[in-house]
Amino acid sequence: MPRELIDISVPLQSGIASDPPGLLPEIEYLDHSQTVGDILSFFPGATPEDLPDREGWALEWVRLTTHNGTHLDAPYHYSATMDGGARAITIDEVPLDWCLQPGVKLDFRHFPAGYVATADDVAAELARIGHELAPLEIVVVNTAAGTRYGHDDYVSAGCGMGRDATLYLLEHGVRLTGTDAWSWDAPFVYTAARYAREGDAAIIWEGHRAGREIGYCHIEKLHNLEALPSTGFEISCFPVKVHAASAGWTRAVAIVAGD
Repeated sequence: MPRELIDISVPLQSGIASDPPGLLPEIEYLDHSQTVGDILSFFPGATPEDLPDREGWALEWVRLTTHNGTHLDAPYHYSATMDGGARAITIDEVPLDWCLQPGVKLDFRHFPAGYVATADDVAAELARIGHELAPLEIVVVNTAAGTRYGHDDYVSAGCGMGRDATLYLLEHGVRLTGTDAWSWDAPFVYTAARYAREGDAAIIWEGHRAGREIGYCHIEKLHNLEALPSTGFEISCFPVKVHAASAGWTRAVAIVAGD
């Protein structure tokens, strides 16, 4: 049986609830009839009749951040430093061997929105699926947010990964993780409510900030993780090489080996 390729990326799309207000992507589509003048400007003397069916080219103008769509965060996104004080690497410096490795899926869909997963939760799920982590494996977290992409509640859906859960993975040699939620951390609306009650600033972006201690990358806005087995697949998630950037877009794909 041939290997199976499973798309685990969301489409980069405007006009849907994919990000908080002010951070949404904008895409302007130009069809073949709108760009005839553009292509003719390269060829003095040419007329629309010289073009097949009087067509120019299709193209899109895009305004977005490097964190729109399915993207890979570099350690630089979380802090200026990593590994206890070293300069944090940017997306164009992420080791390529981090981005094509065996994958492991943690099924956390049963946790409610706003829940902060712990190291014990990770250990329990690994025990349930009968897997022992190996260095550089890519660990992806299937949350309840996975089916909410594009819906009004997407940004506030799903659980997040806490500091100790993240460090549990990193201390086992994992250097790249992922989630189908908007953020690796719990939705901000829940963290803000906790902060208002408890006044503990350590809970703010705690999963991300674990990268200050051990540098790592994670993918956000994954999709279709429900289609993956717990193990027995690879993930390819090479980021677009944006110079000195905090993130890069990726077409993340799971590769399931055939029999």
